[in-house]
Amino acid sequence: MAPVITILMINAVILLLCYFLLFPVVVGANLQKMAVNDLLASVVALVVAGSLYMDSGLTIRVFDVSLNWFWFTLLSYFLLEFPLAIWYLNKNNMWPPSP
Repeated sequence: MAPVITILMINAVILLLCYFLLFPVVVGANLQKMAVNDLLASVVALVVAGSLYMDSGLTIRVFDVSLNWFWFTLLSYFLLEFPLAIWYLNKNNMWPPSP
């Protein structure tokens, strides 16, 4: 499988597990817990991708910009996460944050 597809699949699986299985049980409607758990999930995505592509010299071109595996994993993770995070925040009445 192509490295781009592999990284996107890693990110998608982690995000789906987090937002549909882990977060409803562990996070609930707590914004701080969500932030901490999401940070841990993004680290897991980077560790898994790093275990596959570290020291490989992998370069991925996105919109004429060269990215290594680290930056591609991180940026694609956040792009995939954004709609899920907005959905989860709205579903649990966590958005907009109360003062």
